[in-house]
Amino acid sequence: MIRTGQEYRDSIRDGRRIWINGERVADVTAHPMFKPLVDIRARIFDMQHEAEHQELMTVTQDGERNALGSALPYTQDDWWSKRRATDHMLNQIGGVVTRVGDETVGEMWSLYDGQDVLNEVDPQFSKNIETHIHRVLKEDPFHVSANTDPKGDRSKAPQDQDPDMLLHVVKETDAGIVVRGAKYETAAAYANQAFTKPTIANWGNNALSDYAVGFICDLGSPNLRFICRTGFAGRADARDYPLANKFDEVDTIVIFDDVLIPWENVLFYRHTKAATFIRATLHRYSAFAFVQRNLKLADMMIGAALFNARQTGLDKQQAVQEKLAQLAVYREGINAHLTASIALGERSPAGLMMPNQSLLYTGRVLACSQLHEMMHIARELCGGQICVTPDVASFENPETKPWLDKFYTINEEWVAEDRRKLLAFARDMLNSDYAGHRLTFQLFAQSPPFAHLAAVYRNFDWDGPLAFVKEAAGLSDTVMGGRTLSPGDSAISSWFSPDISTHAKRTAAE
Repeated sequence: MIRTGQEYRDSIRDGRRIWINGERVADVTAHPMFKPLVDIRARIFDMQHEAEHQELMTVTQDGERNALGSALPYTQDDWWSKRRATDHMLNQIGGVVTRVGDETVGEMWSLYDGQDVLNEVDPQFSKNIETHIHRVLKEDPFHVSANTDPKGDRSKAPQDQDPDMLLHVVKETDAGIVVRGAKYETAAAYANQAFTKPTIANWGNNALSDYAVGFICDLGSPNLRFICRTGFAGRADARDYPLANKFDEVDTIVIFDDVLIPWENVLFYRHTKAATFIRATLHRYSAFAFVQRNLKLADMMIGAALFNARQTGLDKQQAVQEKLAQLAVYREGINAHLTASIALGERSPAGLMMPNQSLLYTGRVLACSQLHEMMHIARELCGGQICVTPDVASFENPETKPWLDKFYTINEEWVAEDRRKLLAFARDMLNSDYAGHRLTFQLFAQSPPFAHLAAVYRNFDWDGPLAFVKEAAGLSDTVMGGRTLSPGDSAISSWFSPDISTHAKRTAAE
């Protein structure tokens, strides 16, 4: 059942130990580097209760109203609803927030799909997964994902260096497992719970490993410590850095200093087969929300660049139009992959509707790998004034204001104050330390680029191109080594097969 913003704020005032800038944080909801994002997250909770937003952002199931982002997807319409809700939410808060919860709860749905594999380990784990999926839906926590480890010496197995470098189980008790180590996670300091899981494939043992563990961590648990990077909020006037002062999502290294994880919160443990399966399928749902954030960032770049070009009349030049078109192609490329991944969705092993995996992961590569180039084009279109414009204090100082009003006013449509606001927005999005942080974050947040490509490799249907070339080149069956091929595009064929009866059966099943 949906929470209020105040209930969320109260839930994270639980005595957790947080440090930022070397100082202990007394109240994470009030600290100037956390408060902006806590307020936005609280605002999103409150929007779910308001008539203007409720029908878009919630779903009624079994007589209860729940957050739409946490609801399991069974149909294409479920995904269209999720996409509409995210767009609406981002439009209302006026910017991009990655860690909301809908982009991490999908990792739990991947576990739901893997219940057969996990049942081979322990049927209780499968039961725990189902319990927590419904608990997220019913209790509406701020759910995040603790994923990245301190790297250590990556040429060595975990056991051949400081064993605590990677999170692992140090003891079993009647109450649960005790874990030690560390994880990096964005927003952990002000979230309620984290799906914590391994990032390595070198477990140190082919069958069993204390490092192959996944669980739900209550972020108010004893023996947790949160050591945060310095925040961007509060360091300068919000009118000069409107994005950094509102949308900085503070990243944290979470220290697990012998933390007890109750057995009911353990989702898989020790069996490397289960851990490997989960790592390979982790983003089959969550990548959608992540890529959708990049779509909104593309809109922000286009809007800032086009306003800057139009205010000075440069949008009439062909060279400028070509660069704007490149931004539009990037944006529509992301849009096309998201749209097609729903339109050609796939049924998962547990009966959920997955976005088409090949199209979704390909869209993620496009969105992340080309982002730096698009930011450079947007920076070029905005011009050098995003790095030379004085701050707001100079625009307000009586001695300097007349000069800046004179030189920053173009005409009646574009007066100095609007130009200052636009340039400050563009500078913060493209040219500030916050902008650099966001660029790196988008590149690595769901795994590094090589892993993005590996996901495409695992999910692309290679049969179609092979079958086409085999027939076109007149190759014999021996080149296949006894394997058979499925010609054509499997995703297209499943929905638009030349055999009309096949399509009719698929439609009926949906």
